[in-house]
Amino acid sequence: MILFNEIIYGPVHSRRLGLSLGVNLLPLDEKICSFDCVYCECGANTKLHQSKIATREDVKKALEEKLKEMASTSQFPDVITFAGNGEPTLHPDFEGVIDDTIKLRNTYCPDAKVSVLTNSTKLHKPHVFNALKNVDNPILKFDSAIDRTMQLIDMPAGKHINVQWLKEQIKRFDGKMIIQTMFIRGENKGEKFDNTTEEEINAWLEALTEMGTKEVMIYALDREAPIKTVEKISIDELNKIAQKARAKGMKVSVAG
Repeated sequence: MILFNEIIYGPVHSRRLGLSLGVNLLPLDEKICSFDCVYCECGANTKLHQSKIATREDVKKALEEKLKEMASTSQFPDVITFAGNGEPTLHPDFEGVIDDTIKLRNTYCPDAKVSVLTNSTKLHKPHVFNALKNVDNPILKFDSAIDRTMQLIDMPAGKHINVQWLKEQIKRFDGKMIIQTMFIRGENKGEKFDNTTEEEINAWLEALTEMGTKEVMIYALDREAPIKTVEKISIDELNKIAQKARAKGMKVSVAG
């Protein structure tokens, strides 16, 4: 389990985003998420949920202090990225935090992008959807277009969360989003999964087209996974998948 012990962390060099200043809206000593993905670097979800979540004002203060520090050395982030110890859209004042972040970005580093890595499970909430529509890069997880595979890889907490539900929510962005997919194979609950098969890729491409996708980030496991049966996909396999998405007219970035 790798947890971020600060509200603002980095900057770090992201495989997909460049020099990224991270924002963690979840507790500093727990992972809280509406998914419990087999590959999550933060490990499995914790059960206590007793730790403090940073307030909107806490986040604003910490971010402004860090941006002032970076500005003093003329080091500016390429992107301010909401990720951290779980699903950032679970924060009760997510929309307000995003509003503050955009204002601070405009003041200190206007060329930086604001990105949110989200598992898409809270898109039905108006304040979450509105906030994500306002950021530069709403990066939405979509790991499989076949429901059983998605359930085995992502292990969603809500019983209403399935592939069809996710597709309907993502369609509301009218193509103004980035889809992020982890390609992986392994075993969970005694059942094998592999979202790189021909059947999976064909279904995934069909779903991307249905959702109006213009840009995709595909990647493979980069750190130890909480479930040991998970297997890293080779860069060659990723590139072959990327070629198929590019043939559909999509912009694709690959991180192996």
